[in-house]
Amino acid sequence: MQKTILHLDLDTFFVSVERLINTKLKNKPLLVGGLSDRGVVAACSYETRGYGVHSGMPMKMAKELCPEAFTIKGNAGTYSKYSDAVTEIIQEQVPLFEKSSIDEFYADLTGMDRFFGCYKYASELRQRIEKNTGLPISFGLSVNKVVSKVATNEAKPHNQLKIDYGLEKTFLAPLSIKKIPMVGDKTYQTLRNLGLRQVRTIQEMPVDVMQRVLGKNGRVIWKRANGIDHTPVIPFCDRKSISTERTFDKDTIDIVKLKGILIAMTENLAYQLRRGEKLTACIAVKIRYSDFNTYSKQLRIPYTSADHILIPKILEMFKTLYNRRLLVRLVGIRFSHLVSGNYQINLFDDTEEILNLYHAMDHIRKRYGDKSVIRASAMGARTIGRMQNPFDGRPPIVLAHRKQ
Repeated sequence: MQKTILHLDLDTFFVSVERLINTKLKNKPLLVGGLSDRGVVAACSYETRGYGVHSGMPMKMAKELCPEAFTIKGNAGTYSKYSDAVTEIIQEQVPLFEKSSIDEFYADLTGMDRFFGCYKYASELRQRIEKNTGLPISFGLSVNKVVSKVATNEAKPHNQLKIDYGLEKTFLAPLSIKKIPMVGDKTYQTLRNLGLRQVRTIQEMPVDVMQRVLGKNGRVIWKRANGIDHTPVIPFCDRKSISTERTFDKDTIDIVKLKGILIAMTENLAYQLRRGEKLTACIAVKIRYSDFNTYSKQLRIPYTSADHILIPKILEMFKTLYNRRLLVRLVGIRFSHLVSGNYQINLFDDTEEILNLYHAMDHIRKRYGDKSVIRASAMGARTIGRMQNPFDGRPPIVLAHRKQ
């Protein structure tokens, strides 16, 4: 049976939510992100893009390029709620879907042509989302995830596009090579240096040449350029989680030690999220006392994967939960309600400096092991949970807390 994959993408999601809350911002140039000159643009309206503004750039530069733009810090909690509202609608209407980020979804509509018509069904789903949430959304429909995603990007803003079976290569051929998912700035520059501009040129190249130039990624990019993708739609499940816990050899009441371990656990799990390109929207802390009574506390939060956001929340939950002067046998942490996504959701509070720091720390961890960079407050924690990678005898880099 021929696959039919739908890709849905909320148009300039953060901007659209702000305009829904304040209609005076409609059709006005708008920047969402950190408000200080050292802040970063999390999202920008289409009106600003003609000035060269794009997400991820320093806010100071964006304001210089488009001085008449309105700037808003944004509220991650509000965006999470609107994202959940869209998710609920899709969940009610589609038997198999994947939430790939806070504002993107894939749905497998294979076989529905027999009963309804996939394009008609997708169109009505889009209309239902817009009617119930007030948010503009675009979609692409084709035989696989890659072509559908590219089709959505070509359909935007606020439109839809279907690529009929067999026309995948024809559709992709005239597009810029930068339109291929997985081609970032560095890869794009490498390909441009070889004289490649359009997808058509990659389609005409032998796959072995692409592999020699870009390694194993070259083969993947060649397949995508040719409209070949067998990646399945991963069923969305709110209960996906990662967790870690520590059972002590000797029960303890040492609060400093307990907090140090919780910090180390949180720091490591947050790194696991970033490494897997995931965000969490629900965190939980567990305590088991020496009498084996176990208590836990759970908290819904805006999507994030940042240590400096998660650690204070975990410690505050522990402080609320720990109200007995009993020896502690075990502590644990769980992150759940995971979705695929990157660090963009945290740009409202962060500066470019902080983002670069995270990238640098994670690069060191990938190369030398999970414990090669740790906070000073977590120094007393022994290897826990997922923190199993050695760092070849190298002393860890210690991050001391610096008051702002």
